[in-house]
Amino acid sequence: MPPVAGRAAGDPDRADGPPGRPEVCVLGLGLIGGSLLRAAAAADRTVWGWNRSAEAVREAAEAGYDVSGDLPAVLRRAAAAQALIVIAVPLPAVDGIAAAIALHAPHCPITDVVSVKQPVADALATHGLDAHYVGGHPMAGTAQSGWAAGDGALFDGAVWVVAADDGADPDVWTRVAVLAEDCGSVVVPAGSAEHDAAVARISHLPHVLAEALAVAGAGDQLALSLAAGSFRDGTRVAATDPLLVRAMCEGNADALVAALDETLALLTTARDALAAGDGIADLAGRGHVARREYEHTRRSRIDGLQPGVPGWIEQLRDAGRAGGVWSCPDGTDLPDGGLG
Repeated sequence: MPPVAGRAAGDPDRADGPPGRPEVCVLGLGLIGGSLLRAAAAADRTVWGWNRSAEAVREAAEAGYDVSGDLPAVLRRAAAAQALIVIAVPLPAVDGIAAAIALHAPHCPITDVVSVKQPVADALATHGLDAHYVGGHPMAGTAQSGWAAGDGALFDGAVWVVAADDGADPDVWTRVAVLAEDCGSVVVPAGSAEHDAAVARISHLPHVLAEALAVAGAGDQLALSLAAGSFRDGTRVAATDPLLVRAMCEGNADALVAALDETLALLTTARDALAAGDGIADLAGRGHVARREYEHTRRSRIDGLQPGVPGWIEQLRDAGRAGGVWSCPDGTDLPDGGLG
């Protein structure tokens, strides 16, 4: 018998989950969505999911999870429970999912786990869902994809960005942040535009560079036979499904172009210096210092700041820029009622 994963809503022999932990509906059961479903279930949250692929639904159901391929039914269930809906589909599919939510569950709180935030926010606003939406992005993943690649421990210790945008509903923001904590992550608040600019540099640019590095090595069999750690690590994310790479990079094109321009300028300077016989002492030195700075980055706890108090959004953004991590105070319950 497969394990019973998570709590079944309405089961009279079960409690409704941890106090103040509303039910969760995950739309999309790929690497991130599937890992989130597993992690939320392991945290004793009442959680269920949907996926377009019948094979993924079958595999998840066989593993004991509460899943379906019927999107309208899943969303009607979410509406009845006022569940937190998590959009976990690739960026090109977000608009269609938003249209379905607007039709079947327009008053539910909504978040997402897509790697760019502003385009998702824009799509939700187009369908009139922005009042109950707070974006999210767990900074975790692998080069694999699909339900089978998921892992309930994927988010353990990872940063989970929760968008701190003007007009955010403090109740929804808290629900999203607590879900991230329940999945094992640490919550870093950031504005959507700032998030997109940041991930262009530390996520999307590395994907582009990995693809280029993989191509540079592919044409030389001797080089590939000699390749070791630096090539392996530098090209790791080039193993990601190209469609997913395109979705994240093309969806954040403006910020990625700016990061590429700066990187190309550094590489061009290094190339010209080598050609002139001057060496790359400047780039090597700056790169070494930058890497050491990353290794010694430390986070601090954001204390005494509750969502909803005057100026809370601006204070969260400031704290996030300074490396702050938000935590739900002990004993705080989340709102169980509807959001209007």
